[in-house]
Amino acid sequence: MRSTWANRSTCCHRLAPYAAVGISTRELAQLEARLSHARVRRGAPSPVLARQPATTHQVILGIDPSLRGTGWGVIRMHRGVATLLGCGTLRLSPSLPRSRCLVRIAEGLRAAIRQHAPTTCAIEALFYAQNLQTALLMGEARGVCLLAAAEGGLEICEMAPRKVKQAIVGYGGARKLAVATMVQRILRLPSAPDPDAADALALALAHAREIARPWFNSRRAL
Repeated sequence: MRSTWANRSTCCHRLAPYAAVGISTRELAQLEARLSHARVRRGAPSPVLARQPATTHQVILGIDPSLRGTGWGVIRMHRGVATLLGCGTLRLSPSLPRSRCLVRIAEGLRAAIRQHAPTTCAIEALFYAQNLQTALLMGEARGVCLLAAAEGGLEICEMAPRKVKQAIVGYGGARKLAVATMVQRILRLPSAPDPDAADALALALAHAREIARPWFNSRRAL
């Protein structure tokens, strides 16, 4: 009799905080059972293949930087199929001062980002150049492209040219015409894009394939 009374007293004591919100003894027992089951599940290891990437990017921007002809292209990925949203080449006159070229590049990329709202960006990585002046000019154009993408809040990744060509054409030394032709086929376009825009779209397509891989790590972003 004392044991029964003690159990009832303990139960009433536990139920007291929940009485105000109308929880019965049975409902309290069911709630505790669910919480206990949830703790066990959190403690158990989950399969690696079941993990999903933290961020899923659907709209991807590719940038092929150049002082006089920066190419850009935006694609949308849906169920593994790429669709062209927009592309172009920022052509600048040789007579235009270098500083004005950098401004035009930034303005053009900002406009593309505002129009298509990409969430990630793939830009061509730095490559070895025998001409120091060419390397400096490329570095300036690339820096402006990175600035415009960063201002837009994009996640930025760099890709080596040979890696992009390998992913799109299957050969790291492929020429621009081969890249443009494959981009045309992948995106089902009536004609091949401008070579610089095609290179930018190839960057976006190659980056989309990287993102789709289960071991892709977004922490490699710039």
